[in-house]
Amino acid sequence: MARTLGISLGGCLLLTALGMVPPPENVRMHSVNLKNVLQWEPPAFPEGNLTYTAQFQSYNSFQDKCKYTTLTECDFSSLSKYGDHTLRVRTEFADEHSDWVNITFCPVDDTIIGPPGIQVEALADSLHMRFLAPKVVDEPETWTMKNFYTLWVYNVQYWKNGTDEKFQITAPYDFEVLRNLELWATYCVQVQGFLPDLNKTGEWSQPVCEQTTDDETTPSWIIAIILIASVFMVFLLLLGCLALVWYIYKKTKYTFAPGNSLPQHLKEFLSRPHHSALLFFSLPPSGEDEVFDKLSVITADLESSKQSPGDICSLGASSQQESLQPVSEEGTQARGTATPPPLPSASEGHQSAQQGPRTPEQTPTLELLDTGLV
Repeated sequence: MARTLGISLGGCLLLTALGMVPPPENVRMHSVNLKNVLQWEPPAFPEGNLTYTAQFQSYNSFQDKCKYTTLTECDFSSLSKYGDHTLRVRTEFADEHSDWVNITFCPVDDTIIGPPGIQVEALADSLHMRFLAPKVVDEPETWTMKNFYTLWVYNVQYWKNGTDEKFQITAPYDFEVLRNLELWATYCVQVQGFLPDLNKTGEWSQPVCEQTTDDETTPSWIIAIILIASVFMVFLLLLGCLALVWYIYKKTKYTFAPGNSLPQHLKEFLSRPHHSALLFFSLPPSGEDEVFDKLSVITADLESSKQSPGDICSLGASSQQESLQPVSEEGTQARGTATPPPLPSASEGHQSAQQGPRTPEQTPTLELLDTGLV
């Protein structure tokens, strides 16, 4: 050991004396989920203030990726994810530089597959799991490591918490269900990505633990009652909404367009069926002539009645005879439009009382005509 250290120290002193710059040491590629970073360590050089240049081969020439950097790493994630790439790095001091140190790297083959994400939900005696493949940097958000490989599956291992026995299954999809587990027990699950064609495995995720529950289910009759009650409540709600809309409509219509209403006495009159029918049938037919009835009024002189009470009786008798005297239909129609005759004077009444009863043609009468609708 001491001899090896002495040889290395002597070589460094010899290179320094000859004016040569030593190359970087422990050059390697650190790649996780296609995040490709070339790393190295500074050489033993007493002068210090070293810089580095890293390049990648493009066709038949090399292009600079990191030039005159003081860092000990360079990011090559922008390179193509497929195929082999030749990378190199050297040390520089003032106008001097070391030899190149080359490495060959294939991103999809050499990168490390990071741990997937996992979501676990306990339902009765089963665990429902959902897996999330690792994401890739410098790529669209929806792109994951699965997009760069032909075959991709998940290795899942689970165990009951507090025991050392583990069970392992392979899930070809992003979801899996563990069934027939012990009730009210806590199970832990972890997952890793696996490439069957390359026989390459990724890193395990952190364990996720969930407790199973009882397998009791709600009886069907309770579900039916709840469903019927829900439908009934919805029906009542709709009925109430319709009633509210109708009430608002009526109020709005009455406010902005109040209707004309009949007087109260006319409403009461029309509400009686016999009055309505009488009014309907009493209307005269169109095109017919009006028919008039005769009304006769007979008066007596008060002074004559005072002088001779007997004359009053004779006058009353004659009045009764005149009132009972029939009137011909022709005379009624002829006098329909004539004016009533003048009233007899007191002297004439007295003379008529002395002369006795008159014939119908000589009896004076006062006729008042009243028209009416038949």
